Amino acid sequence: LEPKVDLHAPDKQDCEQLLLDLLLAGLRQMNPEDRLIFKLTMPTQPNLYLPLIAHPCTMRVVGIARRYSLEDDCKILTQNDCIVASFSRGLKEGLHISQSSEEFSAALNKNCEAIFQCSRKPGVREMQRIRIR
Repeated sequence: LEPKVDLHAPDKQDCEQLLLDLLLAGLRQMNPEDRLIFKLTMPTQPNLYLPLIAHPCTMRVVGIARRYSLEDDCKILTQNDCIVASFSRGLKEGLHISQSSEEFSAALNKNCEAIFQCSRKPGVREMQRIRIR
């Protein structure tokens, strides 16, 4: 499921809260064995989507980059527990047709590593803290 919140909406934070409330209401109506993956714009308030992540019908929450630099998007992502990156723009950052094969590969590897590091799955203790919140 991929609902979008306008990045430039003056009331973006209110829109995100409304979206969360509606998604949780929908999840409460689902069969317990059903599962969803959500692809959401990174929230203004860190960890806003924790209740969604903790719901048993949620398999995964994927964060869409806010269209900043890869470094800035990774910083935002690391403020949000258990969300993995969907940073297609960030993956392409710094790649140019004029690069040699080695330069291109090095830049691509650097971007992949940055996205991997900011998306790393939390450990068991962190997951327990999230479920308690």
